[in-house]
Amino acid sequence: MSFGTESGRYISFNRDEWAMLRAATPLTLRQADLDELRGINESIDLDEVATVYLSLTRLLNLYVSATQNLQKVSSTFLGTMSAKVPYVIGVAGSVAVGKSTFARILQALLARWPDHPKVGLITTDGFLYPNRVLEERGIMNRKGFPESYDTKRLLQFLRELKSGAPVVTAPVYSHVVYDIIEGDDVEIAQPDILILEGLNVLQVGTETNEFVSDYFDFSIYVDALESDIEGWYVQRFLTLRETVFQNPDSFFQHYAALSHEEAVETARFIWREINGRNLRENIEPTRDRASLVLRKGADHRVTDVKLRRL
Repeated sequence: MSFGTESGRYISFNRDEWAMLRAATPLTLRQADLDELRGINESIDLDEVATVYLSLTRLLNLYVSATQNLQKVSSTFLGTMSAKVPYVIGVAGSVAVGKSTFARILQALLARWPDHPKVGLITTDGFLYPNRVLEERGIMNRKGFPESYDTKRLLQFLRELKSGAPVVTAPVYSHVVYDIIEGDDVEIAQPDILILEGLNVLQVGTETNEFVSDYFDFSIYVDALESDIEGWYVQRFLTLRETVFQNPDSFFQHYAALSHEEAVETARFIWREINGRNLRENIEPTRDRASLVLRKGADHRVTDVKLRRL
């Protein structure tokens, strides 16, 4: 039995066709686990995990195993003992599309496979320039755009990771203070798999024409209609206004006193001038570079999947 429709570089699957590719992959998460992993204003249930994520983790497990075997073959040919090299998965998509929750659930599921129990997760937020640098360059209002990232440092991180370095470090970003936490690096010690999640991971390059995606073994783009993403962003903003923005240390504390109508207007303005523009100009154009595209409907549930042909 075959599934999917071939079109161009991709094989397309509807929700039911994709779910069938799960085969006998067991569901290893409980609803309580999902409740801890999901983001603000996102509802995800075990049916969504079984329908979408299990087929994906089965595919990735096969890919990781094949890559590990290829590394062993190469070492045998060269007569050397090669360093452990992580399998790197990039996750891209717009602000508010749910990619962070997606990445956390993917990490939890992949870590339950016996062949690769050590799965790391890093977000590219940590590679944003500090606010003082963005202010000096006059691009504070373009945070999240390609030029706001320290791409050279991100590329160095990936080079060290892929060279088999015992430990690599990445900067830490706080969404409360909206800035890099100086001196508070996170250490990554030779994971079996590393998931790198961020807005522009499929696009960011340097003057040397080296791309972050050059270091990916597999990449995923989380997609949805812009009108749906904007609605999710507005709802998230309203929730943050009543929670995180109330924190005295929050960079956005001044938004906490907005009325409901003012908050909606402010969120739509930010979307129109910053996040929506970044999506259209920089993020969405990279979608066709992904190994796999997950398309979401208005209810946040995946409606179809496109897998790039090898």
